[in-house]
Amino acid sequence: MLFSQNIEILETVDVLVAGGGPAGICAAVSAARAGARVVLIERFGILGGMLTCGHVNPILGSVSAGTIADELLQLFKASRSATDTRITRNGRENEIDPEVVKSILGPFLKQSGVDYYLHCPLVDVIMDGRSIDVVVIGTPTGLAGIRAKVCIDATGDGTLSFLSGAPYWIGREPDGRCQPTTLEFTISHVDETKAIFCFGGSDPVKLESGEEYRKVCQRAQAAGELPANVSIVRLHKTPHAGERSVNATQANNHDVLSLGGIRDAELELRQQIGLCIEFLRTNIPGYEHCLLKSSASALGVRETRRIKGEYMLCDRDVEEGSRFADVVVHKAWFLIDIHNPSGSGQAEGQSKMARPYDIPYRCLVPLDIDNLLLAGRCMSGTHRAHASYRVMTICMAMGQAAGIAAAVCSLADIRPRDLDVSLLQQKLTGCSIDLFG
Repeated sequence: MLFSQNIEILETVDVLVAGGGPAGICAAVSAARAGARVVLIERFGILGGMLTCGHVNPILGSVSAGTIADELLQLFKASRSATDTRITRNGRENEIDPEVVKSILGPFLKQSGVDYYLHCPLVDVIMDGRSIDVVVIGTPTGLAGIRAKVCIDATGDGTLSFLSGAPYWIGREPDGRCQPTTLEFTISHVDETKAIFCFGGSDPVKLESGEEYRKVCQRAQAAGELPANVSIVRLHKTPHAGERSVNATQANNHDVLSLGGIRDAELELRQQIGLCIEFLRTNIPGYEHCLLKSSASALGVRETRRIKGEYMLCDRDVEEGSRFADVVVHKAWFLIDIHNPSGSGQAEGQSKMARPYDIPYRCLVPLDIDNLLLAGRCMSGTHRAHASYRVMTICMAMGQAAGIAAAVCSLADIRPRDLDVSLLQQKLTGCSIDLFG
């Protein structure tokens, strides 16, 4: 590495968290609360990842009660006006206002003792054998480095793991294709006296005429009124009357781990937003006068690298509700929600069954790297299992487990793979009222 001899070490900490999305924020706060000195680095100028930059709304998924996910949801709710009462903890209607969330997350980190840097891209790593010695970052004055005893990869794409040389999978097992990319957006001027909302492609919601909304979408797709790979326009309520958060745009077959792929996906998806809005105005009662209020500033990437860990959460674990002795996330649940990698709609019916399952600690411990832990969608699992655990509530709980584990390991000077998981479980049980219930 040509710059390794000249890199300035910005600081040395116990735990470094790469990525300021839901998993990374929960990892950093949990590590700091466990006594570690923590720094978080975030490539964008806003904390929150898909909560904010990605406009993903509502927060989906569920885990056992009493985790940091519940704490954040209550924090978001308390920061809204007293009349905004739509947040519930049912895995379907955890609605947020991205603008409100932007103002909450910085103080949440600071009050927990976490230091963080924005506009701080992860550039490379300097390895010392099987351990990360220095994490190389970009700053306004050039490259710099941060040393940490333990690092957490919460980048979503598994970038820190990739740069460190950890093995990984990409996409579904037969052909490597990943779930498509989306740009979510919010519309205003929706007439609540007539307007429907729609959770997904299997939602049987009907229009005033009695026709199923999903069939109207499919007919518009066939007629070219919607993009060729958009067969459902999902319409989620927001905390504000007269608004909908729209999950509809879909770009297939773009390599969003490449600069060209990111550019091309962004270009395609921006053009789809106007088509989706015109479809709603023309065809759906209550949406005749809807307007684009805001849109994501970052691609909604569902799937890229999944880092190989000491255990791979498999299809059967999610389908049968597996339990593990080294559980660190309990009662994780969401649909096996595979947006079609090679076409429109779902690769499987959105009602595909999953049962509340455990995520074992081994899924957070990558192969071949000795001072690294995983949190979020880059965790070790199959393509189909990933389609369930990739959602934000589950990623938050993963972050909590990884953060506490990293703090314990850094303070005791042990490798994450050598951690006594029962000690981690004791600390998690102190946070959660239902870790093993």
